[in-house]
Amino acid sequence: LTTYDINNITDDELKNVESDIYFCLSKLLEQIQDNYTFGQPGIQRAIIKVKEIVKRIDNSLFNHIYENNIDFIQFSFRWVNCLLLREFPINISVRLLDTYISEIGDIFTEFHPYICAVFLVHWSKYLKQMDFQQMLLFMQRFPTHNWKIQDIESILSEAFVLKNAFQSSNERR
Repeated sequence: LTTYDINNITDDELKNVESDIYFCLSKLLEQIQDNYTFGQPGIQRAIIKVKEIVKRIDNSLFNHIYENNIDFIQFSFRWVNCLLLREFPINISVRLLDTYISEIGDIFTEFHPYICAVFLVHWSKYLKQMDFQQMLLFMQRFPTHNWKIQDIESILSEAFVLKNAFQSSNERR
């Protein structure tokens, strides 16, 4: 499109945009289909992976969560189910969706768990000072309302580096 004025978009341009959006959404949903079947195996696998990643990158946070009898499913189910979109203002969610659409590969089994883990570890110093109730309340409403694009890009960058580092180390084994 050469314009942002919706009134100046031709029917052909609108049809092209619609087909592009449909294609992108179809490809996105194709990857998470088993998140929404009986037993939600895709969500279960992703939560296990988030847990494993957090244990590797911030063992003290992992232990603090465990010692407070919090199961990862209590807070990360929503992250996996809603692709982390409910945790951010709309401009940040759009940036996150852009990454999901543009990444090559099975993003939701390979990359999304790293994003979730890095997002959790981002709040580590605060979470380690909290008890069970405080942590659950905090994790239901992270203070991201003032986040800028740079904040999510930092999370995405760190997740990308970790994913590549962990995959490289697994390939060498």
